[in-house]
Amino acid sequence: MTSEPGIVEITQCQICSSRERRVKLVDRPFTVYQCARCDFVYVTPRLHGEALAKVYGEGYWKSDNPKARGYADYAREASLYLKTFRKRLSLVHRWAAPGARVLDIGCAAGYFLQVMRAAGHPVLGIEPSEAIAQVARRELGEGVVFVGNLDDAPVSLGYREGSFDLVTMWDVIEHIPDPQKALLAVRKLLAKGGRLLLETQNVESRWAKLLGRRWHHYKHEEHLYHFSPKTIERILFDCGFRVAHCGASYAGKYVSFGFIAERAGRLGKVAGLLASPLQLLSGASLYVNPRDEMIVVAEPI
Repeated sequence: MTSEPGIVEITQCQICSSRERRVKLVDRPFTVYQCARCDFVYVTPRLHGEALAKVYGEGYWKSDNPKARGYADYAREASLYLKTFRKRLSLVHRWAAPGARVLDIGCAAGYFLQVMRAAGHPVLGIEPSEAIAQVARRELGEGVVFVGNLDDAPVSLGYREGSFDLVTMWDVIEHIPDPQKALLAVRKLLAKGGRLLLETQNVESRWAKLLGRRWHHYKHEEHLYHFSPKTIERILFDCGFRVAHCGASYAGKYVSFGFIAERAGRLGKVAGLLASPLQLLSGASLYVNPRDEMIVVAEPI
């Protein structure tokens, strides 16, 4: 691995350390590789340190180019995120008992925490981006969301080993430079019988294969890795977990018509033009699930 300030060139697989790989796609200056040994998909070069942290500033949550980075206006679509997490409650409650203590890592504006607290759960959150954590703190209270990284979350505020019945990571693990370190930390935080529930994109899904380089999850500054059911199971096993559930049934989202129009633009000029009238219906929404994301429940071995 070689580096220059703010940039790291990745020369081996994060999961199995193999240097054998094949090119999946090139989008200068980035290349997406697939490991020839274990099939893990990763991006190089990538930002690191302070350069990576700056990606998640205010411009990430209200982006002028959401097709490539961040969200058009994350906070403005609060009602849709809340509606999405309420729909997912039936799945969450299969794995979390009434009153289970919940930690959401990468909680963003805290919408999942709002839903879980309303359902009777004690909740805490961790969010490294101060820009969006302020929104969560206004709604949930100063003491509920820690602004920073998992390593720095203070025991004095309740982030203790063995103290959480459910830890969640919604669309987070693909952003973390060292996912194994994060998963090992999560394992320590779980109480006896506790579970990890995470959502991430499925690079082996039919939609991802159909769209190829136009797949909307190829956002190289932020999505450092692209998992499949096989590779998420492998990395979890390496960190002391077994997969109890993996599926796409609840991985859809409520989205605005404006969001659909914006993502259609990634498919090409013609698709973007055909979808542009949807911007006039930006206040309307629908539930969409192309089944290119997966929700995984894992239990410590």
